[in-house]
Amino acid sequence: MAENFKMVAKTLFGFEDLLARELTQLGAVHVKTGVRNVSFMGDKGFMYKANLGLRTAVKILKPIHSFKVRNEKDLYDKINKMPWEDYMKSSGTLAVDATIHSDLFTHSLYIAQKTKDAIVDRFRDNTGERPNVDLKFPDLKVNVHIDRQQCTISLDSSGDSLHKRGYKLATNIAPINEVLAAGLIMLSGWDGQSDFMDPMCGSGTMLAEAAMIACNIPPNLMRKEFAFERWSDWDVDLFEKIEESLLGRTRDFHHKIIGYDKAPSAVNKAKENIKNAQLDDFIEIRHEDFFKTRKAGDAKLHMVFNPPYGERLNIDMQEFYGNIGDTLKQNYPGTDAWFITSNLDALKFVGLRPSRKIQLFNAKLESRLVKYVMYEGSKKGKYIKK
Repeated sequence: MAENFKMVAKTLFGFEDLLARELTQLGAVHVKTGVRNVSFMGDKGFMYKANLGLRTAVKILKPIHSFKVRNEKDLYDKINKMPWEDYMKSSGTLAVDATIHSDLFTHSLYIAQKTKDAIVDRFRDNTGERPNVDLKFPDLKVNVHIDRQQCTISLDSSGDSLHKRGYKLATNIAPINEVLAAGLIMLSGWDGQSDFMDPMCGSGTMLAEAAMIACNIPPNLMRKEFAFERWSDWDVDLFEKIEESLLGRTRDFHHKIIGYDKAPSAVNKAKENIKNAQLDDFIEIRHEDFFKTRKAGDAKLHMVFNPPYGERLNIDMQEFYGNIGDTLKQNYPGTDAWFITSNLDALKFVGLRPSRKIQLFNAKLESRLVKYVMYEGSKKGKYIKK
């Protein structure tokens, strides 16, 4: 039986519990939440499965050494003593990134440089040959994490952030991150048992993530490469077996996923991305101004969207957010409407009381995911506070 080892899945603020639940459902053991991360145990096959199947993870790290560090020389010496030849060849390529939460060290780029020096100097001293740096496609990507005096050295098994699913061919001015989109949909409680709508769909990210959640399709099947594929213990047969087992868990979806956008260019990009993701059987995208639309039919509708915040798109916030509230109230009975915004002042213009507010971050912008419940049977769109 393969040996279990510790891993750390990094995520966005507010998604820790979602990620812990995902890991538990996938079969991880000793799952423990932190801030923007969840630690867990699993074997090599599970590391492959986590990279392929987790919707709310941005990285899967494999810690290989942890130690106390007092200064830069101490850091260099301890990293230089590590058996790096177990992980890469002297003719290989290397990249290092660092995250620092310490009064002793303040510059993450400098720490990354110092770590790189310690590794390549070990190879040069032992073999006369040193690895080169390749920031795009390295054979080994090393992560340094310093929290006060505790330094943890990890191998990055993912490479590029896992939000880069591989299905996007085109984006708009302010595209939403795929991990953020998936997390919002999961926080909203959507389970694929009703129709879904994104009325301001942009390049279609929310729609694609909703379809993959509904059908239980692994989110990262279309990625070109994971970092672990360049590791010395890469097992292609095991990877393909894991891939096949995840694909065997997909399920049918019997409702509609609908996207609107008032910009023809956005509609075209969204259609292109959805087709590339091979999700066009489940998703319908139309050129519509949400504020001029009505809900079709009496079936329950679940809505999740990412309206403009005014950060990159110049709009009249009072009028725009007022129109959101009016459209929901007058035209969308029987709808649970969720949206995220970093323009916290604009929420008061919606004119409805949210039944839930969840604090999140969109990149570095503090945001709120808000829920409005529009009940059937009244044109005024009754809503209550839960």
